[in-house]
Amino acid sequence: MSESPITPRGKDFATWYQDVVLHGDMAEPAEIVKGCMVIKPNGYAVWERLQRELDDRFKATNHQNIYLPLLIPQSFLQKEAEHVEGFAPELAVVTIAGGKELEEPYVIRPTSETIVGHFFSKWIHSYRDLPVLVNQWANVIRWELRTRMFLRTTEFLWQEGHTAHSSHEEAVEEVLRILDLYAEVSEEIMAVPVIKGVKTRAEKFAGALRSYSIEAMMQNGLALQAGTSHDLGQNFGRAFDVQFQSKEGKLDYVWQTSWGVSTRLIGGLIMTHSDDKGLVLPPKVAPRKSVLVPIFRKDEEKAVVLEAAAKLAKDLGAHVDLRDGMTPGAKFFHWERLGIPVVFELGPRDVASGNMVIKRRDTGTKEVIPQSEAVAKQAEILDAMQRDLLAKARQRMQDNTVLANSIGEVEEILGSVTAEKGGGKFVMAHLKDDPANDARIKEFKASVRNIPSVDLYDGPGKCILTGETVDRRVVIAKAY
Repeated sequence: MSESPITPRGKDFATWYQDVVLHGDMAEPAEIVKGCMVIKPNGYAVWERLQRELDDRFKATNHQNIYLPLLIPQSFLQKEAEHVEGFAPELAVVTIAGGKELEEPYVIRPTSETIVGHFFSKWIHSYRDLPVLVNQWANVIRWELRTRMFLRTTEFLWQEGHTAHSSHEEAVEEVLRILDLYAEVSEEIMAVPVIKGVKTRAEKFAGALRSYSIEAMMQNGLALQAGTSHDLGQNFGRAFDVQFQSKEGKLDYVWQTSWGVSTRLIGGLIMTHSDDKGLVLPPKVAPRKSVLVPIFRKDEEKAVVLEAAAKLAKDLGAHVDLRDGMTPGAKFFHWERLGIPVVFELGPRDVASGNMVIKRRDTGTKEVIPQSEAVAKQAEILDAMQRDLLAKARQRMQDNTVLANSIGEVEEILGSVTAEKGGGKFVMAHLKDDPANDARIKEFKASVRNIPSVDLYDGPGKCILTGETVDRRVVIAKAY
């Protein structure tokens, strides 16, 4: 048998990830455009599944989809000083169009808070116009120096929600509602457990009062920020003069939020569940739930097997692999790398006996079952696989989360961790929310991922850097 095209995780996790993406037909580098990728059908179908799950939830909470211009006047970004400073290194700027130099350059959308502010100022005049709850599905450009498919690319796809409210309390309620929604999709649909929490002041979104995130753990122990939700306060309302007349007849600035997840979710999905054989997809996001591979050697067997396969596949909703010139083994290998949750085998003896073989992708277990029970058995396995993948990922997070009570312990645990070697941990330590403390953590290329929304361990304790009392431990890790 030929050597697997997938580099083992234990040998080089970063190369393993790239191999799984390529051989799982998820994406490939777009060499002609710096730092970009081509999302292939298998990858885009997963994105469509996630879009549907998220979009249905947005609409159920009264959000409406809109679309905003890709090009943003450069002056818009300069209206909110912290915002432009935070994004300046990543901006792509258009200076020539129609063969002429533009009077004012346009920035290709890195995010849309500024242009949203402009239009909110046109749409909102009274408390009766509030809340405004909108979302857009779009692409953005951020000029990244180091790129990795799905995880960090110059262009990526995402959704960005933008809302305006008459009070800060209502805006914060929205921010936390969306954070819960993101965690629900991550855990219930993607089978990826997350820790919800607030970002430190040093790690918040540029221009926000507070930022919240969901943090996931990959198989190598590195963290992945899987979604963010921002309390923008009145910063953008003031910058773009988004005022409304309150019920009391007074003018006030709106309270805004923004929130988003991107195609980086697919990278997280891959790094959470896949193995050395290739892609593993939770059934709820798998574009194809099952494939049936008919097996025959003689022409006289072919018609009988294919007839039975067609009938069974219709009942199962399975794809029948009818490709000529490929051995059954090559077909099994192909579907394994593509992460199909369930593969059925059907040969002449199976037709005669009324049985068939079912194989589960995540465990590799095979079982002979009666054809009459195939539909029920498939449903049972898909449900079990979804549950088991989440349970396995939760156990991994638990096994690789440790406590530290000094900065020396934190540095010792994380100092030598790399994306290639793995060995990462979530280190829980008492740390005061102070940019100087974040800077110290970054000295060994780690970061405070978030301050958990609920206390996960032992309550208040002394900050490992200042000695001051803080109310709970924070999550420190190396991250993508």
